[in-house]
Order: sequence, then C-alpha cells, then structure tokens
Amino acid sequence: MLRLRERAFGDAAREFRLPAPKGIALIGIPGTGKSLTAKMIGGLWRLPLLRLDVGALYGSLVGESEERVRRALRLAETVSPCVLWIDEVEKALAAGGHDGGTSQRVFGTVLTWMQEKTAPVFVVATANDVSALPPETLRRGRFDEIFFLDLPTEEERREIITVHLRKRGRRPEAFDVHRLARDCDGFVGAELEQVIVDAMYEAFAEERDITTGDIARAAARTVPLSTSQREVIEDLRTWLREGRAQSASFTEAELAAGHQVPVLEV
Repeated sequence: MLRLRERAFGDAAREFRLPAPKGIALIGIPGTGKSLTAKMIGGLWRLPLLRLDVGALYGSLVGESEERVRRALRLAETVSPCVLWIDEVEKALAAGGHDGGTSQRVFGTVLTWMQEKTAPVFVVATANDVSALPPETLRRGRFDEIFFLDLPTEEERREIITVHLRKRGRRPEAFDVHRLARDCDGFVGAELEQVIVDAMYEAFAEERDITTGDIARAAARTVPLSTSQREVIEDLRTWLREGRAQSASFTEAELAAGHQVPVLEV
C-alpha cells in the first residue's frame, strides 16, 4: 500500500488527476512498532515528518484551542508534501464531557480537515485503544487504509532480536536467535528490545560480554503484555476478526490469528 502511494505526491500524479493520499490508521497492541512505522514512512518517502501533539494545543481561553489546531494544520499544509503523525489519537481526540465541549470542537476540526484537505499531507494516526475512538474517526474517506498490528510471529521476533543485537554492536550469528525467539513467545518489539538491554546491564556489571543465556534469563523475568493485558489484546483481535481493519502482517485475519500467540482464557 505504501509503495503504491509513494509516487502520488509528484507532478505526474497531479497530471494523472490522482488525488493525494489521505493517510493510514495504525491500531494495535502497545509496543508493536506503530510510532516507529510513522517515522519509517517519512524516511522511506524522504518527506518531512511532523508530529501533531493535540494535547499541547489546548488553551485556557474560549476558542483558543480550536484556533491553535487550525494554525497547526495550516502549517502542515504549508510544509506539504509531508507526513503528519498523530500519536495515540484516542487520547488526543477522544471527546470529553467535562471541558465545556472543547474536546468535541477540536475533534471536529481535525476530522473535518482530514476529510476535506486537498494538500498532500499524509496522516499517520496511531492508537492503542480503539474502543476509545468515536466511530466516525475511522470511516473511509479520512484514511486510505486501517491496519491492525498484532503480536509478532516467531519469524518476526527473530528479525527484531537480530536488529537490536546489531544496533548494539553484537553479531547475531554469535547468539541462538531461534531459541530466543521461541523463549520470547508473546513479547512485543519493545519488550524484546528491553530484555536485550537488561541482559547487557547484567553482563556489564560482571565485566563480560552478553550471551544467549543472559537474554534468556532476562526474558524469563519479564511479564509480557500478552499476559498482563490478555483481555485487552483479545478485544483488539476480535475487532480485527470482525473485518474492521487489515492485518499488518497477513492479508487474511484468520491467517493472522493462526500465526499469533494464543490468548489464554482465565
């Protein structure tokens, strides 16, 4: 999907009468790389990446918040073509009933702009809690596609572990990456990174280099989100199975469910 839209910001696309891409919504489990994906898109397309912190735009005066949001959106259009990243959109835009309607007005301003904008601003909205989003947020016309990010598969965990070992100057060939991927069943990307960091602290304290055993012990001490928030994860997967989003890993939701860590019932 991203490859198809990369060239849509140029003159050739305008001559073809192709509208500028709207954007994507990334919904899923915390720590699965939603924010990293937003940053990756800006680098991949070689476009400026802007982060819209809606929470910081709220003001104390009547109408001040809405005007700040409009100024921020005008700035994005001025910088365009660009990627506009709205992180944890459910916290920034969820309507509240205790602020005199300010949240609802700010929410409406952003949604109207997303629907009607003609400037080449590609919106990447990320959210952890889809239940906190008003239904109109994710309807077609505001986004080109909605993706769900689930727990990484064993193959994906191997790749994540390999990336973080290389990032810290270690040769992945010196570690039993396959064993670690199996041991870290149910871990998200952020947790895989942290177990490597924890293992490095242990090895550093003992004045030696890190080993596979160090990482395995750090993983054994970690309680992953797939255990501590299994109910939340199952609710998100149910949302995916209902056909409300595309899986970021697999085309078919059923195939995705079959390749992911099962959620245990309690």
